[in-house]
Amino acid sequence: MPNFGLRNRTAGNAEREEPVLNWRRGMFRIWLVISAGWIMGWTIYLMMDGMGGGMSTREDWLIVPIVLFAPPVALGLFGSASIWALRGFVE
Repeated sequence: MPNFGLRNRTAGNAEREEPVLNWRRGMFRIWLVISAGWIMGWTIYLMMDGMGGGMSTREDWLIVPIVLFAPPVALGLFGSASIWALRGFVE
């Protein structure tokens, strides 16, 4: 019978392997979700402020990319630097 891409399982009291957690992938996905939430939240706020008459000058619009993208990039860099620093104790 074909296994349809499923692993073979043994019956009985065979030793179970603990699942290996991929911390790098998991933390990267958490960072993506938090960053997307940050960007969406500020985008909605800035759109509503713009419809209400806010941000009328050109200099106000130059701040928008900084408000949207600087904190997620800074969080990503801080996380990468923290991982790099903690790996220095292990290696």
